[in-house]
Amino acid sequence: MDTIFIHDLRVEARIGVYDWEQHLPQTIRLDITLGAPSETPFHSGKIADALDYAKVVERLRAFAKDAPPPLLERYAEKTAQLLLTEYGVPWVRVRVAKLGQQPGVKELGVEIERRA
Repeated sequence: MDTIFIHDLRVEARIGVYDWEQHLPQTIRLDITLGAPSETPFHSGKIADALDYAKVVERLRAFAKDAPPPLLERYAEKTAQLLLTEYGVPWVRVRVAKLGQQPGVKELGVEIERRA
């Protein structure tokens, strides 16, 4: 199984259930693993055959700014569906973490895996 990964992507989002979270952007961390949509770039070596990682990162940053839903669970689900539909990958694993939200906790969040 061939995979593509984007780890430790930091994005700004207004996400959370508390009032202050709805009005104050906070940094969330994303770890994304995608099933490669094709084996072609592994054999051809051509960028035209490959998934453009920079465009995926740009899209994830834009999505985070587009008023995400309040729950991390829903944000993870919407992110997974975006990646499945817009990039034609067969499966995706999305891990979303809030950083330093609770005393003594480095990060907290959710991880989901979805298939096309």
